[in-house]
Amino acid sequence: MEQLEKLLNHPKSRKVGIILALVSTIVPWPIAGVHKFYLGQPLWGVIYLLLWNTPIPTIACAIDAVWYFIQGADQFNDQFNNLESDPHTVYKQHIEPLQVNVISEGLRELDKLREEGLVSDYEFEQKRRKLLDRIN
Repeated sequence: MEQLEKLLNHPKSRKVGIILALVSTIVPWPIAGVHKFYLGQPLWGVIYLLLWNTPIPTIACAIDAVWYFIQGADQFNDQFNNLESDPHTVYKQHIEPLQVNVISEGLRELDKLREEGLVSDYEFEQKRRKLLDRIN
C-alpha cells in the first residue's frame, strides 16, 4: 500500500502523458486510456477501456494529447501534480507545521500593510489567496 501511495504521489511527466495519449490513438486496444491511469484518473481510464471498440476513446485520446501539448507546464503541474507554479515548491499535501507558521506570519504582515494603506484591498486579497493556497 505504501508503494502505491509513493507511485501516486510521484510527479507526472507531461511528455509521458502526451506520448501515452498519442499511442492510445494509434492502438486503441488494450491500452485505450492508459494515459488516464498514469495521470491519476483511473475512473476515466476505465471508461476509455470499456468503450475501446467505439471511436470515442480514440477521439478522446487525440484531444487529450493535443490538450496536454498546448497547455503549459505550470497548468499541467497544477492539474496533475498538485504543484504550484514555482518549481521549487513541494507538494501541497506535505506542508510542514513550520511552513504553516511562516504562512500565518506572512498573512499578519500582509494585513498590517493593508491597514497602513501600503497595499490595496485587491492586492491584499490576491496575495492572501496565494498564501492560503499553499496550505490547501
